[in-house]
Amino acid sequence: MRFPFPRWNQVTPVKVYLTYLSEDGEPVEDLIYDKKCFYDERSRQVMTADRQLVRLSGLIIIEGDIAPGKMIEGYVRINGGERKNIYGAKRPRNPDGSVFSTELELK
Repeated sequence: MRFPFPRWNQVTPVKVYLTYLSEDGEPVEDLIYDKKCFYDERSRQVMTADRQLVRLSGLIIIEGDIAPGKMIEGYVRINGGERKNIYGAKRPRNPDGSVFSTELELK
């Protein structure tokens, strides 16, 4: 069983970049998503394991799994300009086990 995703709510253009180090130790940036998403600009604070407060500046929700089997680390560009770093990623699942959406928390 799969839940329907609210596609009508995806109105903000976004580009998601995955960053990692290559075998040579060079930083690499790969564009993994370039479509529209749901963008929530509400800021909030979370406490890390080191008991430090981190201020999150927003949340992006994208339909499905944008990077299957990969850990998502990098940054996003919202509306072609504003760059925000990815703090954390979640992949909520449907009752059948498939990925419902990818949620990216932004710093």
